[in-house]
Amino acid sequence: MTTLTTSTKPAVDLKELVPEKKGLKRGLKSRHMMMISIGGTIGTGLFLGSGQVVGEAGPIGAVLAYLFGGLVMYMALLCLGELAVAMPVSGSFQSYAIKFISPGVGFTVGWLYWINWAVCIAADFTAAGIIMVLWFPNISIWIWSMFFIALIAALNLISVKAYGEMEFWFASIKVTAIIAFILAGAGLMFGVFGNEGAIGFSNFETGSGLFPNGGWALFLTMITVVYSFQGAELVGITAGECEEPSKNVPKVIKGVVFRIILFYILAIIVLGATIPYKEAGVMESPFAYVFGRIGLPIAKDIVSFVVLTAALSAGNSALYVCSRLLWSMSKDGDAPKWLGHLNSRGVPINGVFLTLVLSGLSLLTSVYAADTVYLWLMSSVGLTGCLIWIVISWCQINFRKQFLKLGGDLKDLVFQTPLYPVLPFVAIALNICIIASLAFVEDQQIVLFTGLPVVAGIYLYYIFIHSKREQHLEKIVK
Repeated sequence: MTTLTTSTKPAVDLKELVPEKKGLKRGLKSRHMMMISIGGTIGTGLFLGSGQVVGEAGPIGAVLAYLFGGLVMYMALLCLGELAVAMPVSGSFQSYAIKFISPGVGFTVGWLYWINWAVCIAADFTAAGIIMVLWFPNISIWIWSMFFIALIAALNLISVKAYGEMEFWFASIKVTAIIAFILAGAGLMFGVFGNEGAIGFSNFETGSGLFPNGGWALFLTMITVVYSFQGAELVGITAGECEEPSKNVPKVIKGVVFRIILFYILAIIVLGATIPYKEAGVMESPFAYVFGRIGLPIAKDIVSFVVLTAALSAGNSALYVCSRLLWSMSKDGDAPKWLGHLNSRGVPINGVFLTLVLSGLSLLTSVYAADTVYLWLMSSVGLTGCLIWIVISWCQINFRKQFLKLGGDLKDLVFQTPLYPVLPFVAIALNICIIASLAFVEDQQIVLFTGLPVVAGIYLYYIFIHSKREQHLEKIVK
């Protein structure tokens, strides 16, 4: 998979294919990148959504679903790895899409991803506020939301290193909680904790076969599973600000995939073994249930703190991603030039503020049906994530074609996507199937029927308005 460069004079100058945009500071180390990707991936999808998957697909089906979702994620990261190592730019897949697919697709991907993550920040702040109200009922959700907006904004405005350090510790708390959960669940399974004796894998024997609700139910859970894995692609965006990308990006991709899949699969095995599948889907937090079952008196508070950390971590990563995307798009002419302004510490300050304006939706959702709107805001992530993974795979196919057409030697690629072109084509096909599954999930159909028109609308705006405006400006300049 990985091949070291031996040629001193490569036939193709990779830096010229997608030039690096100057200005950002390379202050992220491999440990920062690792935890940013893990932190962006492991969130409420695991802590809250995993019980629903176990309830619908059964314990064995849930394990298979998360293995499959992890495979789809891994394919996308293998495609992204080749691109990010060869051309480590902050815009990542948005910049690659402009070069290797079309300017219109790049424009659409950039704004779609920004809107998606900016809205998710609103949902994250609302979730954090909801949790804080459990402990401090006399303080309104919107006040907590505003407090967390100020906190996350400050972390992002200081420097990329400060952001990386805080995200490292946020993610560390989540990883520690997952490890503790796995150990606690294993203790229940083998009779080390509790007074029930060893329960083993008895819950895996559902009496209804491999898939208690049928194989179709497994297919219908895939959008929830894939949503849980969204955020792993952040490693591509961090490549533009990491030290020694040719060394660190491959290392991080391998480490991230192994850790994420390991944590998810072990956690799902524990869930399936310790909670009857018919009860798992209706629990507010299966993690709290397992901790409480071993006799931990403050189990709910511990899990609430972990979910709070997960929400802040996701919001922190999302704000970073949004500000860098806006900065990159401003350099490509796809966003206003003022979004390309950097402060003295190399942070795209205007991009941070614009993102926070949209994310101020959290203050509105906290007043009007916080729980309902929170779930609605989060429901679009899976669809957008699959579309991004399709674009990444598509870019890799076209990049490799162009690289070889220009006379490039594969030995010049420090990181190579294996099984080309089969792997990227399979990745595209699987993501299309997952998107199609939304049409068969009644409470998720709205995501498909509203999300795809939004994508089409952004693309049509580029074709009929933005591109013509660019052509007009070019004529004026000439």
